[in-house]
Amino acid sequence: MSTRKLASAAIVAALAIGGLAIHLTSAAAAAPAWTGTWAASPQSSGTTFNQQTIRQIVRTSIGGTAARIRLSNAFGNQPVTIANVHLARRTSGSSIDAASDRAVTFGGAAQTTIPVGGSVTSDQVAFTVDALADVAVSFYLPSNTGNATVHDFGNQTNYVAAGNVAGNATLSGPQTRSNYFFLTNLDVQNAASEGAVVALGASITDGVGSGGNANRRWPNDLAVRLNQAGRTIGVLNQGISGNRLLGDGAGQSAANRFDRDVLSQPGVKWVIFSDDPINDLGNSAGSVTGDQLINATRQLITRAHAAGVKFLCSTLTPFQGAGYWTQAGENGRQAFNTFVRSAGSGCDGVVDQDTATHDPARPTWFLASLETGDHLHPNEAGLQAIANAVDFSLFGTSTPPATRVVSFRAHANGRLVTAENAGAAPLIANRTAVGPWEQFDMADLGGGRISLRAHANNQYVSANNAGASPLIAGAVSVGSWETFDLIHNPDGSVALRATVNAKYVCAENAGAAALIANRTAIGAWESFDLL
Repeated sequence: MSTRKLASAAIVAALAIGGLAIHLTSAAAAAPAWTGTWAASPQSSGTTFNQQTIRQIVRTSIGGTAARIRLSNAFGNQPVTIANVHLARRTSGSSIDAASDRAVTFGGAAQTTIPVGGSVTSDQVAFTVDALADVAVSFYLPSNTGNATVHDFGNQTNYVAAGNVAGNATLSGPQTRSNYFFLTNLDVQNAASEGAVVALGASITDGVGSGGNANRRWPNDLAVRLNQAGRTIGVLNQGISGNRLLGDGAGQSAANRFDRDVLSQPGVKWVIFSDDPINDLGNSAGSVTGDQLINATRQLITRAHAAGVKFLCSTLTPFQGAGYWTQAGENGRQAFNTFVRSAGSGCDGVVDQDTATHDPARPTWFLASLETGDHLHPNEAGLQAIANAVDFSLFGTSTPPATRVVSFRAHANGRLVTAENAGAAPLIANRTAVGPWEQFDMADLGGGRISLRAHANNQYVSANNAGASPLIAGAVSVGSWETFDLIHNPDGSVALRATVNAKYVCAENAGAAALIANRTAIGAWESFDLL
């Protein structure tokens, strides 16, 4: 798909590139707040880079109309310079959709230097992010970095190449890594966002037991469930394998990293505290008690509530048979679980991971079909069971956008737009009277943006194939393909501009052909009466 000219910038100007749209918002328009769509907790490492490009693949939870990244030198031993930073849609392997590639700046500059212990947030990037999609973040490290800040267990293939090649569509002969370096966050703007939930935990949250490049960690599974339910809640995985509640070791303890990894996350409204205490119990040779874990958790609850964040407690999964299991550790687990389930815990809700995963016949053991065989880590079925244990009522009820029933009459031929063949065929302007096929629920998504759900089949109108194919009512949820800017024309008519490619919807061939979003200017064929 070729790059198009900028459309009218009164409210939103957009440049369509490939399957992703780029938006420049006017100063007069109020931009939505930022919400995290992906995150990884920083740790220390002994890895260094010099005159190399890193391309890292992140899996989003929610979509958005603009993006930014955050980079960290929290555990570095010298300032680190990062240059030639790019965002793009990943296709496969180290390859990106070159048409979607966008440069990232920091205070308007093409590079940034992060001090020891510091972090930096990029400028807003005009880049539409899809939900449950792969985004590539690439950057060049022009000089020796010293010890790189890392997320150790990425469970995702990332790429390192020689030289300054961050803008290349494909990296030639890259080395592979399974860690994340310097990159800690991808944030989005989404007018429909309900906020973000942080999953704070250890190896079970980090995804040990799931397949590499599979995105089957339980927070990934939770993001899929939320998306399928029509909820727009970012899911941020802040698990660190081996992490503890009380003591540093594999990363800073949950208590010590709570402000950074939970309370400072953009849009955070909830935290699910998961599996850290298991490592306290297992690694302490029985010296850590349930009371110690309970007291430390109460302190986290108090800190969360002071910041206006709801604290969702998880029961601890069984671990008898694991190498570090002891009866004293089991006693501590039982005491902690009793506390979590009690009315006076202070928890704002419970995710009962224990009930979801234990063997009913042997409650201190994992159900065999849900674990990897080490009696500690769930397999992908077990991770899905944990995600399924999250009751969406814990996140409150979503407030649906304001809607009204509308019909559209094309100026091209004076005919009404219909979801032809009960929605099974593309939209076309060929009707003379309004019936169910000619009616749509128009939802106000804010900022002049709308979605349309056809009464013909109760599905959302989509600029199919990223706008390359005719509009059809064929989507079960709203993403970038299903959002449109509602433009009010001087003559009282309206035009629709597809978010995914910033093109105006046209009653093609004077209305004789299906509607398609393929025009850069508004004329008669792109004008409709809103009824």
